[in-house]
Amino acid sequence: ALFALTFASLSALAEIRLPHLLSDHAVLQRDAPVHLWGWSAPDVRLTLHFHAQTVTAVANGLGQWDAYLMPEKAGGPYTLTIDGDGHTERQDLLVGDIWFASGQSNMEMPLNGFPPTATVKDAAKEIASAHHPKLRLLLEEHVSSDVPQDDVNGAWTECTPETAAKFSAVAYFFGREISEKEDVPVGLIDASWGGTPADSWVSLDTLGSDPQLLPAFQARAEFAAKQSSLVAQVAQEKREDDAARAAGKPLPSHMWHPSEVSWSPAGLYNGMIAPAVPYTVRGFLWYQGETNSGPSRAPYYVTLFPALIRDWRMHFGQGDLPFLFVQISSFHSPAENWGAIRDAQRRTLWVRNTAMAVSLDVGLEDNVHPPDKQTVAARLALAARAIVYGEHVAYASPLLREVTSEPNALRVWFDNAEGLSTHGKPLQGFEIAG
Repeated sequence: ALFALTFASLSALAEIRLPHLLSDHAVLQRDAPVHLWGWSAPDVRLTLHFHAQTVTAVANGLGQWDAYLMPEKAGGPYTLTIDGDGHTERQDLLVGDIWFASGQSNMEMPLNGFPPTATVKDAAKEIASAHHPKLRLLLEEHVSSDVPQDDVNGAWTECTPETAAKFSAVAYFFGREISEKEDVPVGLIDASWGGTPADSWVSLDTLGSDPQLLPAFQARAEFAAKQSSLVAQVAQEKREDDAARAAGKPLPSHMWHPSEVSWSPAGLYNGMIAPAVPYTVRGFLWYQGETNSGPSRAPYYVTLFPALIRDWRMHFGQGDLPFLFVQISSFHSPAENWGAIRDAQRRTLWVRNTAMAVSLDVGLEDNVHPPDKQTVAARLALAARAIVYGEHVAYASPLLREVTSEPNALRVWFDNAEGLSTHGKPLQGFEIAG
């Protein structure tokens, strides 16, 4: 019995383990060195075979190892095998482009929506047609952590109506168009969490090293101060719900309460971004800003958002990776300043290799989750086709260049304004500052 237990323990130690990002059905990034990594018994020499390549790696004293493949052209499916003090393999791997999508609920909103109030336009038809063998999906589970994690909760799946229905609608529509236009496999990683501030998605490396980002910790302090009264409020709401059930009445509506752990500075970076930084990717998609529109957070978004972009690029270590983001739409929220967030997002275009998809015209005044995710994704895809894939397509919305004075008037100049028209209607909505 002792021998059997010892043998079983040694076998467990010898098991070669790969991160969930390298599961079956994964996509590996084309035309770039591909990073592979994992765990095994300490000090073991490993041999990795992929397509026509063979590379080796040696695990360190903690059993951690990594290796790089030479760049591959788009293709597949292929099999990855790893031999050492044990054997493992991954099947049905494609080589193509990987896009990492993140943000809050408008990015998280899946094809099947957030019933009953938030639905995606033509959802049933879109889900039924979601058969795309060249499109692969990885949906991360919600994880917040005080320390950086080394693996995600989730695995790659083929794109089917069943898997697409639960996946980010914006990311899905984007990936579908890129795969069709570029004729390459596309892998989409959905690492989003509704109702979360950008502060949670930035590492402590960045938050703790820039004095201009100290308001993030002040905002956290204000949030924490409200938690004791919130506990009592939630308890009262539960009693009201129980009373309604006992009386056979509909449940009363309550104010939405964010998850406490999801608002922790760097918490979502640690739990959902850090595990992915060893992965070779093509670029990022970002749709967030609504939660930063409150009075205590909106003023420093103009600093925080570019810091987030620099932070992710620094940790992924693949240069100035393309960062495509959505400018938040229109929504009636008098207690918040969505305009300040939109302006901060516009100003972030000074950061190299970024692009902004305007969504102001497809928002809804009374619904924070507008249904037209197709237009948003199409604008992100146009930006990718222009700045990433080198196509000559118009992708940038009109942007203010300058304002000049004339007798009894101000003249406003725009870039990207070819074809811009008021359609015979008077211009409204301008304000004069200062």
